[in-house]
Amino acid sequence: MAELYLVRHGQASFGAENYDELSPSGRTQSLWLGEYFAQSHLTFDRVVTGTMQRHAQTAYTILTGMRGQPVEVVQDADLNEYDFHALFSALGESGLAPGLLAESSMKPFYKGLRQVLQLWSEDRLPGRVPETWGQFQERVERARLAIQRLGGKRVLVVSSGGPIAVFAQQVLQAPAAAAIALNMQIRNSSVSQYVYNDSAMSLVTFNTLPHLEHAERRELVTYG
Repeated sequence: MAELYLVRHGQASFGAENYDELSPSGRTQSLWLGEYFAQSHLTFDRVVTGTMQRHAQTAYTILTGMRGQPVEVVQDADLNEYDFHALFSALGESGLAPGLLAESSMKPFYKGLRQVLQLWSEDRLPGRVPETWGQFQERVERARLAIQRLGGKRVLVVSSGGPIAVFAQQVLQAPAAAAIALNMQIRNSSVSQYVYNDSAMSLVTFNTLPHLEHAERRELVTYG
């Protein structure tokens, strides 16, 4: 069986003009994860990322922490996050979730995100969205099957909270509500491990932070 290490990107620049960029904390998280992989004598046959800037930056910084391990890096847009701005906009004037775009504060943002994801998964958003929940599910499945076809002994994948949550939901054959609940819990630079072959995949660990286990590093446990 091959091994898959599925990593959420490091902390992004929440509340900044460009969210799609690692914060200083996000870079540190990613570097420490790479150092952890190196200390654990892990090497990867290939690296797959989404096409977002924060995905590429996370992968690059992990590999830097691994002392620049030479490895093939490929991109797959099917691993990109859903467009949460578009989902919030699709609420229109419904008044269903006031304060959804208060991105200066994470608590109301995540409260609103849970609500809008629930509506999206039930096809109950009043406005138009760039992709339906079903289409999102389909592209995450395409990405997962593509990874299974890659072969190799050990693969590193860098993505975002939404696809990672759906990835686990699909492997566990759980309902949509499980993906939404998991999405709210996935931490920056966390690692989920799977074993797989070309026809099956199993979850081994989910949302772990082995590189942040020391007490002096706990302040870098983040979710946004």
